[in-house]
Amino acid sequence: AETRKIVLSEIERRMELVRVVSHNTHKKMVSCLQGHIGAEAEKRHKKLPLTALSQAMTEGGSQLGEDSLIGKMMEVCGDAENRLASELMQHELQIEKDVLDPLSQLAEVEIPNILKQRKQLAKLVLDYDSARARWLQATKSIISGTNTQALTAKADLLKEEVDEAMNKVELCKDQLAADMYSFFSKEGDYAHYFVTLLEAQADYHRKSLTVLESVLPTIQAQQDSWTEKPAFGTGLDEHLKRSGREIALPIEACVMMLLETGMKEEGLFRIAAGASKLKKLKAALDCSTSQLEEFYSDPHAVAGALKSYLRELPEPLMTFQLYDEWIQASRQDPDKRLQALWVVCDKLPKNNKNNLRYLVKFLAKLAQESELNKMTPSNISIVLGPNLLWAKTEGSLAEMAAATSVHVVAIVEPIIQHADWFFPEGRSWVSSIAAYFQSDLIYLLCSAFGGFENIPKTCAPNSCFLKSLRMDAVQSLHPGKKLFNKIMKSQKLP
Repeated sequence: AETRKIVLSEIERRMELVRVVSHNTHKKMVSCLQGHIGAEAEKRHKKLPLTALSQAMTEGGSQLGEDSLIGKMMEVCGDAENRLASELMQHELQIEKDVLDPLSQLAEVEIPNILKQRKQLAKLVLDYDSARARWLQATKSIISGTNTQALTAKADLLKEEVDEAMNKVELCKDQLAADMYSFFSKEGDYAHYFVTLLEAQADYHRKSLTVLESVLPTIQAQQDSWTEKPAFGTGLDEHLKRSGREIALPIEACVMMLLETGMKEEGLFRIAAGASKLKKLKAALDCSTSQLEEFYSDPHAVAGALKSYLRELPEPLMTFQLYDEWIQASRQDPDKRLQALWVVCDKLPKNNKNNLRYLVKFLAKLAQESELNKMTPSNISIVLGPNLLWAKTEGSLAEMAAATSVHVVAIVEPIIQHADWFFPEGRSWVSSIAAYFQSDLIYLLCSAFGGFENIPKTCAPNSCFLKSLRMDAVQSLHPGKKLFNKIMKSQKLP
């Protein structure tokens, strides 16, 4: 009996603890829900923060339209967030049904009902003690009293009350013990609520991950297909592929502007430009704008932007792979050096070689004006060479450039001096201008002939054809392209 009492008391203590921790856990779990507890599925879905986010993204994407990458991204994300909201709504409904409701039932109904029986037992014990006290008093009265028969009858009635009270106590004790043992035996079932919780969360996250993984390839493809990406700091091949160009936009645009107004500027590439103007020009080139007229008056900013583009390439234009071969070629005897440099130059990847050719032809033309601009092949090599070739080693770009500057000058200077020998082929400056303004050329041709399908096949979209158009007609067709007209009027093109 003593052992049974101890066990029951331990169960009772545990039961009270289970009630408290279950109540607290239920309260905290409810606070984790984003939907309104007890609400219907549709209403719950509508009130979720993810649903509001989805609606905001979808509306924002619609406002920005298909021409905006942000707009396209927001539409895809809006749909994904809505699907995630649906998964979350289903998850929370399941959690409410399979975990929250049973936990609440345990903490607020089942255990309290058992504990109420404990209080009821205490009351029945008091009733028993009271009935027994009255019966004992009645039996004492029989001994000392005179009306023995009446007192005996009264004592018998009180004895029946004692027995009835005792019976109620025993019944309550047995029921309480049964309920306690039942609780104890079901603790494994109660504990399973928490297994159900984690299983439901795992299932929810798996389904959410499936939603995200189904969307990620689509949104990544949109990101990758978007051609309007910064040129500065982007690999040469990636930039050319995205923009559909042969010559990098910053190189071509800067060269064209310098051909117009910078060829006689003293110290070009040597004198630093104003930081704010340089930053603005780089940003304008990064967004591929053709509104560059204001920079014609500051050729040093243009030269600075060209230097910055070359310097910010992830890999130098003359490549890391050929670095050792360039250096080795520069150390050859003077009578063998040119041939050695030519061999290395011929190994350049196609895009690198095309862009180096384009740049070197321009630099050679710049050197022809060295009496005015003071930029001889040697001076050009000193200020620009370290931006064309550097070693793939640890340290800052300035440290790397200083370590290799002597060798780089010995490489770049003869290439500029003998540009036509190194690069006997090459595209003309006029055709490069046409390539830069390809969209303008197509617009003008379509306007001149009344539509793309009417353009004669013999008319290639090049500047020679456009020069045959009267400039006033060109301006009336496309008045916003002053830069284009300015370049097309120039007599200083090679």
